[in-house]
Amino acid sequence: MSISVALDELRAAIKDTDRAPYLLTVSDDGRAHTVAVAPRWDGDELTIAVGRHTVANAQARPAVSLLWPPKDRAGYSLIVDADVTGTSSADDGHTVRLRATRAVLHRPAPGLAEGEYDPDCVPVVVD
Repeated sequence: MSISVALDELRAAIKDTDRAPYLLTVSDDGRAHTVAVAPRWDGDELTIAVGRHTVANAQARPAVSLLWPPKDRAGYSLIVDADVTGTSSADDGHTVRLRATRAVLHRPAPGLAEGEYDPDCVPVVVD
């Protein structure tokens, strides 16, 4: 099941979590590159300090995702798809700017046996 949320609702969903998110980019060999990050809002975009591999991946493949894990095993993960709108690199670090394009609260449906799959998702509409 999925639940859509407007940008203000996305801000609230992010604020409600006490977990650090992970930024997922794609490396040159096509594998996911996942790093823990601390995003902050700057207007309607998220700004995130990252390392050199992440900024290089974001420049080459600007479709990325953020994942906030659930607070508990039965809880929802917040998954946000985003476009990279800018990057910067300096001697003191690298930064990516993201604009959310889609978000969903996702979890396996309660009561599933091991190996079964039945998602229970809530779309978060990003306008």
